[in-house]
Amino acid sequence: MRRAQIVLAACALIAVTAVSTAGAATTPRKNLVETAGAAGQFKTLTSLLKTAGLARTLEGKGRYTVFAPTDAAFAKVPKSTLAALAKDKAKLRAVLLYHVVKGRLSAAKVVKLRSAKTLNGQKVRITVRAGKVRVGGARVTATDIGASNGVIHVLDRVLIPR
Repeated sequence: MRRAQIVLAACALIAVTAVSTAGAATTPRKNLVETAGAAGQFKTLTSLLKTAGLARTLEGKGRYTVFAPTDAAFAKVPKSTLAALAKDKAKLRAVLLYHVVKGRLSAAKVVKLRSAKTLNGQKVRITVRAGKVRVGGARVTATDIGASNGVIHVLDRVLIPR
């Protein structure tokens, strides 16, 4: 039964993918930061990555999976919290790195995990229930947005590490 649920969850994730899979056999030319910027719904994330000095890392040759909160997700965070993060580069980096996992994890791989170690050193919990995938409590709304150096999965909330 568990295997069937995983398969259903993987199918559900693929069904909500916001990016066309036409031409999927070709390698994307844009890196993670460029891909996020071009999508138009990650302006806050890309801006904060630059502020935190992390853009270069995600533009580089390493392979990463980014669980990316949308601008709407960042709008749910209290302005005072965002302002405090903008003033404290170490805390901002910790929050942003909590959204990044080393390696390219497709949706099919993510649904098989119970957790993943993030680049800030902490693990983030992954759950699959009724075909819906959650990462750290945030719902995954789109998956497998390919970049030359990794993949983006879209979240409806900003993850805050403990």
